[in-house]
Amino acid sequence: MKHVLGCLAIAASAALLPAVATAAEPASCKTIRMSDPGWTDITSTNAMFGIVADALGYKQKVDSLAVPITFQALKNGQLDAFLGNWMPAQAHFVEPLEKTGDLVSVHTNLQGIRFTLAVPAYVADAGVKNFADLAKNADKFEKTFYGIEPGAPANQHIQEMITAKEFGLGDWKLVESSEQGMLSQVERAERAKKWIVFLAWEPHPMNTKYKLTYLAGGDKYFGPNFGAAMVNTVERKNYEKECPNVGKLLSQVTFNVDMENTIMSQILDDNADPKKAAMKQLKANPKLVDSWLEGVTTMDGGDAKAAVHKALGL
Repeated sequence: MKHVLGCLAIAASAALLPAVATAAEPASCKTIRMSDPGWTDITSTNAMFGIVADALGYKQKVDSLAVPITFQALKNGQLDAFLGNWMPAQAHFVEPLEKTGDLVSVHTNLQGIRFTLAVPAYVADAGVKNFADLAKNADKFEKTFYGIEPGAPANQHIQEMITAKEFGLGDWKLVESSEQGMLSQVERAERAKKWIVFLAWEPHPMNTKYKLTYLAGGDKYFGPNFGAAMVNTVERKNYEKECPNVGKLLSQVTFNVDMENTIMSQILDDNADPKKAAMKQLKANPKLVDSWLEGVTTMDGGDAKAAVHKALGL
């Protein structure tokens, strides 16, 4: 009888203790391997995700890789996740890997965006508002398109258009550089009021820094509604199975155009450190951050919201 009463007492005492945290993830999940193609928007979203992941006890590792190499690395298991799958521009990378099961599209992390060719407003005011208006002004444009880094799908769309001699543009050339290199060219052209046609997208502070006009008529190459697009989170096969807590977090991380524009502007215009700029936005959007953490724990199974709030100083 005394033994039974003793057991009951122990059980009652245990009931008063705090609930035991869920099981920790394996050590192999500690480092989250990601990619940045050199785009400021992905630098921004990687920074926001990294701050939260660090607070949860993980370590984010970001490699600078071009888009084609990023998808190859995901296929080979050398990367875990990528926050910059622009669709439909990158469909030809994603769809084959989805069919073979080598890649998983997790969810859409950003909507309400567009991605196509643009010109400065003064060029549009002079009559260039459509892809079909380019060839008749070829000399003013020096028969040149300005793109981003080599291998980018958007560059490939331009090259396909040139190769097909679409819109009479068969003798034009594409200058592949980088986001920063292209925008430096745009800035020089604007100062001199020279004509230039280049890749433009949002979110990006170029939309507020420059007066630009997106060109109509490129649906065949960039999609309808000025290349209306969305950005998806993708991950390597079996990642969510192996690291379910990180997988849960990745499935809930979303962004918005305004917050990305703000971070990108601080990085590009004010030379701000990406992590510091991202930290400001996370502090300014605590409800959004909390929505990322529903059902998520720290790596060792602790309270995710408490850990992240502490790291953010909330």
